[in-house]
Amino acid sequence: MQETIQDARLARDGAALRADVFGQFRWVVLLIAWAAFLMSFVDRLAWSSVSGAFSHSVALPLVELGVFVTAFYLGYVVSNMVAGLASDWIGPRVTLGISLLLLGIGTFLFGWVGSITAGLALQAFMGLTAGADYVAGVKLITTWFTARERGRAMGVFMTASSLAVVLTNLIIPLLLADAGWQGVYHWLGVVTAGMAIVALIVVRDGPASSEPSRARPRFGALLRNRDLMLLGLAGFGALWGTWGFAFWASALMVHGYGISVMQAGYVVALFGAGAIVAKPTIGLVSDLMGGRRKALVIACLCFFVVSLLVFSRLSTLSAFEIMAPFLGVGAFAYSPLMNTMVAETSGQALAASGAGFTNAFWGLGNVIVPTVVGLVFQITGSFPAAFVTLAVGPLLGAIGMAFVAEDVNNTNRPRL
Repeated sequence: MQETIQDARLARDGAALRADVFGQFRWVVLLIAWAAFLMSFVDRLAWSSVSGAFSHSVALPLVELGVFVTAFYLGYVVSNMVAGLASDWIGPRVTLGISLLLLGIGTFLFGWVGSITAGLALQAFMGLTAGADYVAGVKLITTWFTARERGRAMGVFMTASSLAVVLTNLIIPLLLADAGWQGVYHWLGVVTAGMAIVALIVVRDGPASSEPSRARPRFGALLRNRDLMLLGLAGFGALWGTWGFAFWASALMVHGYGISVMQAGYVVALFGAGAIVAKPTIGLVSDLMGGRRKALVIACLCFFVVSLLVFSRLSTLSAFEIMAPFLGVGAFAYSPLMNTMVAETSGQALAASGAGFTNAFWGLGNVIVPTVVGLVFQITGSFPAAFVTLAVGPLLGAIGMAFVAEDVNNTNRPRL
């Protein structure tokens, strides 16, 4: 009898120890997912800093630089769909590691591009490999974190994209001056491939007690989910403004007001810095509000619209520097809340597929907006006109969010 009681205690203590280890390990998983997301974003945003040097190297007109961004995001849209299904089916660890390794190889090879055709082809390939970092991260957060913790976990995860804006605009110009645009892509490729190996070795798909299902995802269920469709429309508009600014702000300030590339890069870095604080903060606020996110998203998008319109009326470097962090808050704070709503609306079994589907649709905004803003600026020569074009996106996003039925209790019942 005594031995039975002792065995039970040992079993209970062992279970508690395993739960504690898994509880600590989830933060390691989140850190690696965050780092992978960061590297992927630096790889894609580097183009905004090196495009001028590349343009001079291959004699590409300024207005056509947006075509390279479009080529990347055409691949990125497809990548999100495939990577979402793969993360739900074969697991986020393998999906993240393999795609990140391929991204590193493609980024490294881009440093040897000598023609416009080869450059477009490699940008499309890089886009095809760059979608898994986000969807795999969403799947890992959904599996490793409870509903009461997902807001803050997603907030931390999403700081990666904002920090990437800061690092890209502070470090890439220095690396560009030292190693040229070719050297920039060689270094990024090596670091990205190294990050992929770490992810493959360390990350686990979920705690042993709740390993994600390996059943084939039922993609049709997502297409019948009305709230997921509305979130897709809202995110399209929101990201139209966010990444349209990230890709064009530096060039617009340089060509519109004669600000140097380094000064413009510092302004965009301040833009990203505001978001680094805003994302985890608003995720925590959402968790403290019992998981309510919809009203906060709408408020962020409205603030984003106003901030873009205010920024469009500025004309001096000091004014840009003061306004940039506030613009960054509006441009990024909505994202962890919207991404969490996507995962919860899709359900744990389809979290990555839902994230992939919506992010693919959101990515269409990234495909279109660089070319549209470039054309508006070329035709009008107007800095304010370009920013009004950006502000239309988050305004439509706020309207779309108003029709989303918030699932506060996380019941994951699709509204058909």
